[in-house]
Amino acid sequence: MRIDLTHKTPGKLAVGLMAALCVAGCSKETAPDPKTQIGARPDLPALEQYLVPPMHVASVVGWKQGEKPRVPDTLQINALATGLQHPRSLYVLPNGDILVVESKAPGTEPIKRPKDFIMKWVESWATSGSDTGESNRITLLRDADGDGKPETQSIFLDHLHSPFGVALVGNDLYVANTDAIVRYPYHEGETKISEPGQTLTQLPGGPIDHHWTKSLVASPDGALLYVGVGSNSNITENGIEAEKNRAAILEVDRATGRSRIFASGLRSPNGLTFEPQSHALWTVVNERDEIGPNLVPDYLTSVKDGGFYGWPYSYFGKNVDPRVQPPRPDLVAKATVPDYALSSHVAPLGLAFYTGDKLPPSYRGGAFIGEHGSWNRPQLNGYKVVYVPFADGHPNGPTQDVVTGFLSDDEKSRGRPVGLAIDKSGALLIADDVGNTVWRVTASGRL
Repeated sequence: MRIDLTHKTPGKLAVGLMAALCVAGCSKETAPDPKTQIGARPDLPALEQYLVPPMHVASVVGWKQGEKPRVPDTLQINALATGLQHPRSLYVLPNGDILVVESKAPGTEPIKRPKDFIMKWVESWATSGSDTGESNRITLLRDADGDGKPETQSIFLDHLHSPFGVALVGNDLYVANTDAIVRYPYHEGETKISEPGQTLTQLPGGPIDHHWTKSLVASPDGALLYVGVGSNSNITENGIEAEKNRAAILEVDRATGRSRIFASGLRSPNGLTFEPQSHALWTVVNERDEIGPNLVPDYLTSVKDGGFYGWPYSYFGKNVDPRVQPPRPDLVAKATVPDYALSSHVAPLGLAFYTGDKLPPSYRGGAFIGEHGSWNRPQLNGYKVVYVPFADGHPNGPTQDVVTGFLSDDEKSRGRPVGLAIDKSGALLIADDVGNTVWRVTASGRL
């Protein structure tokens, strides 16, 4: 384990050394090639358990003047907007306006074990230091001529409660705050919504709100909304009662607000979207921690009505997690194997299928995925945007690195990708919540 203890107070230094010594004594620090954990049949090594799990956090340095992520020669990347406050997700309106959801976590979780304190401290190193400005809002960017330089940047909605997902159906704009879906009236072309919103339905929120992001998508016909609700713990250590309607995708009737569990056993589902060929619902999922640097692979999967995907009792199908008591062999027996592993702890948060024709042909028809990056394995993993080719509505081949360079050569974090979107011109947009930037990827002309 590598932890940079520079500029820490003596108390923090002592805690850091304690964590480092404990992890060094407990971790085997095996490092198989992450590529063996990508695809339909990932390598699943034997699980390990720890007093304190391995932690290697990329401390934040931000983007220096003139720096930007790296892309292949066939692409180019530039900043669409900078100086934001934790941009987490993106939504493109029919007229081409871009909504940037800026949000902060709703609060802190209880500290029940020494491990909780250490993990909270270490995780805090990986966040952006730019916390002084406003957030929990939606900013509108208008780039009418498509040149990548917005003519308008305005606060579209403000004073929200840790928002994440957005969906527009007709003239109704839905925002998934951490504790509720709220509906606002929308009129095309407006740059600010001043009217108050109306709550459509409550969502599982506090007082514990472990996975607070709520991804949102409307069904193709607009009658239903689907919202991803992450678990309230790693593996139910806060009690099974805290997991009611969590680790699930909820289906919400847009007319009445009534909801039901559409699929369950999904520890932290994000990036909900419909695959354009099959019209099936897909998601990316952050899997569990603390059973090894190479377990469990995060994944991309289609989502079946009534499907159960294992959490907390099993992982990647029917692989039992012995920490969860009492066991549920009945649920393990029906656990669905995800479609496509992304390798362990890459923390996927963004998903966008590409149906445009402005990027090179090799990127058409498949899925871009924003990998926020690991904090709990000796070798950093993720911190990039990858592409998964699709054929006939299913993954077809290994991932391809598309946007990298979020990590410096000495493994400091310049930025971390989160939500993705495709703008009206066909460019790929990336929300960078540590670099406080929205990046725009276009073709370079060197095909």
